[in-house]
Amino acid sequence: MSSAAVTPSARLRGLKPDWLNNPKVWRTEILAGLVVALALIPEAISFSIIAGVDPAIGLFASFTMAVVISIVGGRRAMISAATGAVALVIAPLNREYGFGHLVAAVILAGVFQVILGAAGVAKLMRFIPRSVMVGFVNALAILIFMAQVPEMRDVPWPVYPLIIGGLALMVFFPKITTVIPAPLVSIVILTTITVAAGIAVPTVGDKGALPSSLPVPGLPDVPFTLDTLTTIAPYAFAMALVGLMESLMTAKLVDDITDTHSNKTRESIGQGIANIVTGFFGGMGGCAMIGQTMINVKVSGARTRLSTFLAGALLMVLCIAFGPVVSDIPMAALVAVMVMVSFATFDWHSIAPKTLRRMPAGEIGVMVLTVAAVVATHNLAIGVVVGSVTAMVIFAKRVAHLAEVTRLVAPGGTSVLYTVTGELFFASSNDLVGQFDYAADADKVIVDLSAAHIWDASSVAALDAIETKYRQRGKTVEIIGLNDPSADLHGKLTGELSGSH
Repeated sequence: MSSAAVTPSARLRGLKPDWLNNPKVWRTEILAGLVVALALIPEAISFSIIAGVDPAIGLFASFTMAVVISIVGGRRAMISAATGAVALVIAPLNREYGFGHLVAAVILAGVFQVILGAAGVAKLMRFIPRSVMVGFVNALAILIFMAQVPEMRDVPWPVYPLIIGGLALMVFFPKITTVIPAPLVSIVILTTITVAAGIAVPTVGDKGALPSSLPVPGLPDVPFTLDTLTTIAPYAFAMALVGLMESLMTAKLVDDITDTHSNKTRESIGQGIANIVTGFFGGMGGCAMIGQTMINVKVSGARTRLSTFLAGALLMVLCIAFGPVVSDIPMAALVAVMVMVSFATFDWHSIAPKTLRRMPAGEIGVMVLTVAAVVATHNLAIGVVVGSVTAMVIFAKRVAHLAEVTRLVAPGGTSVLYTVTGELFFASSNDLVGQFDYAADADKVIVDLSAAHIWDASSVAALDAIETKYRQRGKTVEIIGLNDPSADLHGKLTGELSGSH
């Protein structure tokens, strides 16, 4: 077909994503967004309580975060909203200085995230080992489950059969049909039963009043001074780091689940933009929510930005237009959904006896330590940092043992050849100096580095120390076999690392 024959409508269809023309995808995305919106309400209210603000503040944050990130984010179908990690970081600021400072910190945190994203902070994700990622996922599943435990304590006895019934519905309903998400069916049926039968159990309305109008943009109520900036900056920076780490880890998890790639730099900058917008609308800020993301992606099967947008938009519609109905939803229904998400999120393969028998002890240790750190602190960022640092130490120790030195005396004893093999860096080069026989060796010593690689200044300093010890005994050292990168580094630094040269 010639270009002249292409109609405007055909051109328009070519510009639209394929899913826009697929009614099945539309249905999946809309229903997924509805389920997530329902699940967001009690979570946002709970996080508002942690931060010490009105429940509407958390709900506003969830609305603006989800809507904005659906447009500017780098990972499709991922849900961003008010989160517990962010609430924990900014709660002390709200207690000490008030709500105005909290909002200002949220805006500044967004600015920090945009700067960090543009600077390429997302590239640091490559340094997070698989064992830390598995630990992160498992710890998250445990935290999601632990967050439901208070909803099962000191409650009327009907709560327990309602939770069991909700779980049973989510397990068996998909065997009948997957057209409607099982969590949505579970919420509707349990709500209908409790309202129709007049069963007195805790409901969403018991968590706090739902907002009756949309948020209005405005500036934070703080003095715009250097003193305010120095007060909020540490909290804002901590929030920026925690938010980015959780969001990037969640994005990587969704990449693995959906077998697709996401733009982590765009996601980092998008998180910043979403927090800036949220701050100007008086929200408490947030980041990616792994629990709600798992509902959206793994349980409901959503794959596009539409579900994320609708999660935020429908959240406000439910609160403002259907507040009385939403308030009657029993917490047991939402607890059942989150318990199911917890079990679906946990990587059960990682703790199978067959896997544990094959996995190196160090990898298992890193996974367990990551889980323990996260569960103990309720902070995913701390667990990831602790796990990553531990993994790096174990790796450095393992690689250091691969560096070996062999000694060969030439016929007649006129020279000695030392062959060094392995990777030379700070952990392995420290032992290098002690593997030479300075007193007994001949006057000419050859160090062959053909099978080695110099990685850092510590290794160059070690080679300098070896030459110095031989020189002090009137002996000469010749270093041979350096590959080009090692030769460049050695040439730049040799003789420059000690005050004695």
